[in-house]
Amino acid sequence: MKTFAALGVYGTSVITAITAQNTLGVTRVQALAPVMVKAQIDAIMSDIGADAVKTGMLANAAIVRAVAAKIREHGFKAIVVDPVMLAASGARLLVEEAVESYKRELFPLATIVTPNVPEAEVLAGMTIKSASDQKEAARVLKRLGPRYVIVKGGHLTGRDSLDLLFDGRKFIEFRAARIATRNNHGTGCTFASAIAAGLAHGRSVEDSVHTAKHYVHEAIRTAFSVGEGHGPLNHFHAFWDAEPGSKGDPV
Repeated sequence: MKTFAALGVYGTSVITAITAQNTLGVTRVQALAPVMVKAQIDAIMSDIGADAVKTGMLANAAIVRAVAAKIREHGFKAIVVDPVMLAASGARLLVEEAVESYKRELFPLATIVTPNVPEAEVLAGMTIKSASDQKEAARVLKRLGPRYVIVKGGHLTGRDSLDLLFDGRKFIEFRAARIATRNNHGTGCTFASAIAAGLAHGRSVEDSVHTAKHYVHEAIRTAFSVGEGHGPLNHFHAFWDAEPGSKGDPV
């Protein structure tokens, strides 16, 4: 929601699961009933509407199927599927049995899917250690039906973080200098949300990804520590001059 606000779109939310978590980890997860998830979507669409949709933590196969059914029913056009499986702390946010539902139900509906390396390894059934592996995984996932696949490289090593966007014909590289920090809680969700904001503004997928990459990089670069574990990003970095430790840091 902070990302949407920072990038000039009005965000509405559909809660799929409640988590008890802090910067150190997730201690408990409780998924909502699929009927409640559907009711939230219908409530939004009967009044406010949506120019773009981003999915995040869906918890289980029943919720995946419920969300996919509502995407088809309401005819959403710009759909960002972030296949959230693990928290930054390593906690599992999607039951294993739901992986096939993701691939079968949601991927064919997606404008773009945004897996990181661990997620892409599970979804593509392969190990990813290099850019060539990222490309192969993207090819595998593209065959599942999304218009675009971007395999993010933040979990790999090297001076730069390389994300590879694939449209079925060509790859486009998005690079940023890797930042040594523990304040990376929510990078994947933020990235997917920033892409959705770009699509809501009517931008192309490529332009939306470019903007999202820059936005997340700056949000990491200017992040300030909260808690004792993986701290959050600075989603409103554009609103202050915030070198870490400067007087511009928010409190």
